[in-house]
Amino acid sequence: MVQPILQISDHLSFPKIVMQLIETFSTRRLLAERLCFQHLNELYRMHQDQQVMATLGGVRSDEATRLLILNNLNHWQQYEFGLWVFRDKTNHQFVGRAGLRNINVEGNNEIELAYALMANFWGKGLATEMGEEILKIGFELLNLPEIVCFTLTTNKASQRVMEKLGFKYERDIIHANLPHLFYRLTV
Repeated sequence: MVQPILQISDHLSFPKIVMQLIETFSTRRLLAERLCFQHLNELYRMHQDQQVMATLGGVRSDEATRLLILNNLNHWQQYEFGLWVFRDKTNHQFVGRAGLRNINVEGNNEIELAYALMANFWGKGLATEMGEEILKIGFELLNLPEIVCFTLTTNKASQRVMEKLGFKYERDIIHANLPHLFYRLTV
């Protein structure tokens, strides 16, 4: 039986100040807020965008998007962390979603850094900016010992982001029936 990296199933209870720091925060150029149902239309738009979703395994149905939000709400309730929605500080335009989530990868429980940006925000360093702040939350506030990240083998931009963040390539995997590159970052 595979043991999780982090025994979060006992439901960690972080101090209220830590939770306030986690639910909303900002980076140099972005505002982040905990993903919730009020973000549904923005995620519908993202998940129907063929260019964006080509990097994430394909377009998702409205039902799959609703399920993602519901699963995220449950994840936040169970683990006290999850995905955030990011907006541009200047005009509050939806940039994308990113965060930390528990995920099973080839029979191992892992905590993943996940991110997805609207195509008009690609190539501006925003995924790296988002990732840097989320990794600080994961390592410094949540005391996670390690975080993983993976992407389709064809997604060179995401591979560059992971490497800039310090992730090290570990192995090739199959995830969602597609070939991915799997990276890990350890404190």
